[in-house]
Amino acid sequence: MTLQGRGILITGGSQGFGKAVAEACIDAGADVLVCARGVAELDRTCGELRARAREGQHVASQAADVSDPDSVSLLIAAARERLPRFTGLVNNAGVYGPKGCIEDVAWREWVRAIEINLYGPILLCRAAIPLFRRQGYGKIVNLSGGGATAPLPRLSAYAASKAAVVRSTETIALELADTGIDINALAPGALNTRMLDEVLAAGPDHVGKAFHERALQQRATGGAPLETGAALCVYLLSAASDGITGRLLSALWDPWPSLSSKAAELSKSDIYTLRRIVPRDRGLNWDAS
Repeated sequence: MTLQGRGILITGGSQGFGKAVAEACIDAGADVLVCARGVAELDRTCGELRARAREGQHVASQAADVSDPDSVSLLIAAARERLPRFTGLVNNAGVYGPKGCIEDVAWREWVRAIEINLYGPILLCRAAIPLFRRQGYGKIVNLSGGGATAPLPRLSAYAASKAAVVRSTETIALELADTGIDINALAPGALNTRMLDEVLAAGPDHVGKAFHERALQQRATGGAPLETGAALCVYLLSAASDGITGRLLSALWDPWPSLSSKAAELSKSDIYTLRRIVPRDRGLNWDAS
């Protein structure tokens, strides 16, 4: 019950990874508010989550568009009203956006992906942080992904937005130093969700042969377990991770269960951050004349 007494707002919580996070939070004792754009699916998921909850736990839902400032304001107001103690925000809502070479994709679709994937988390942070500042405590988890750490040809909007989310996370963490608010980015691994279905439906002509083949292999092998990423999310929302902030953590590859013991050392380093690689990092000396 590591989240008992904590209220968590989860965007994109009606399906896929967001739903898995909501389930893990409920199992850990949290009160939960999930949001998504689709009302019917959101209501169905909320009913399933309520059935999962223990007596006394609060589970609620609200339809919202995370890229719209007015919708976000109403969502944060709902979190304050419907969660007994609102302490955590999970910015999970996201899309791949248009698939294809940058000169071929529809510009409006490209911009729309940025609005959802980047503007959405920023808007939610802007709305939640003043409340967290007043109470002297808060936890924010932003969803990253493979697009943040490696190029993703033919998925340029997704790659650009996810890299920006990580750098925004690092920047906001410095703004929030000594406030009791931690903000981190989470990479859950390659998940078999609706986004994988989109890639397969788009086909190799739009996403590229290599990426499409990896997607086929991912579907066949099952992909990364949703539960692993959800467990990392619970950790980052809990008191166990207090003081760990401004990091990009991989659910699959990083030793996050033992990270609390390294919090002091971590705070003085650039481990788990995005940084530029220079020749010296690769054992090369290009400075000599």
